[in-house]
Amino acid sequence: METSEQLAAAVRDFVARIDDLDPTAPVVADVSIRIGSSGVSFSCREPVAAALIAALRDYYDPRDQGPCDHCGSRRMDDNFVCRDCGQANGVFGRMLAERAGRFVESPALDDGV
Repeated sequence: METSEQLAAAVRDFVARIDDLDPTAPVVADVSIRIGSSGVSFSCREPVAAALIAALRDYYDPRDQGPCDHCGSRRMDDNFVCRDCGQANGVFGRMLAERAGRFVESPALDDGV
């Protein structure tokens, strides 16, 4: 199934699941999602709107490492280094940078020859 079809199905299923709990609640909005030349539209009752708002606000993307202390960007890598300004972020990021700066490679082992 294409991503656009999955999006339409997910929105439709979400609305139906929440709407079934209070089908007489007042309609507060009509929402349309256009996907290419087709789309999906639905009436959004109060409980559906509240659930959709909560779902969108509460979503946490696991790639989000928080804002950079230096430039404010939210594009931190897994080592807490900002992908935009290149600075290490926070106490943990600075500690990693300091330790990496003091790293000295061990001498090669003698192979006994």
